Amino acid sequence: MGAVNLDDVVVTPLKQIHTEGGDVMHGIKSFDESYAGFGEAYFSWIKAGSIKGWKRHNQMTMNLIVPVGRVGFVFYMSDTTQFRTEEIGVDCYARITVPPGVWFAFKGIYEQESLILNIANIPHDPLEVERINLSDIHYDWD
Repeated sequence: MGAVNLDDVVVTPLKQIHTEGGDVMHGIKSFDESYAGFGEAYFSWIKAGSIKGWKRHNQMTMNLIVPVGRVGFVFYMSDTTQFRTEEIGVDCYARITVPPGVWFAFKGIYEQESLILNIANIPHDPLEVERINLSDIHYDWD
């Protein structure tokens, strides 16, 4: 893993195709610039007002999509005091690509539960991820 900074977090608007029977929502294609390979895909629910994090992957590249609800993501580099925030969801449909080495946490900001899809380049490995308490990185969530 080389030097990484918050500018390496990429937000890609995604296409939604509206059809009479229900919309089609794109996720990622193998030829997308931010595609880093496939290891696994998993879904995670977050309740309204709940916060999950902080964690940092040391090898995994994440591709985060919110097809249901809306989620606020906060990204942080331990060698700076700067934060980067992004909100995505069904009304602001996009994919956030997060390279290894970036601390992140997220909050459910929809009135109901929100669903997050992570399309990761490697399978989950509990030994490659670091986790710390929310209070260890001082961020104002209000």
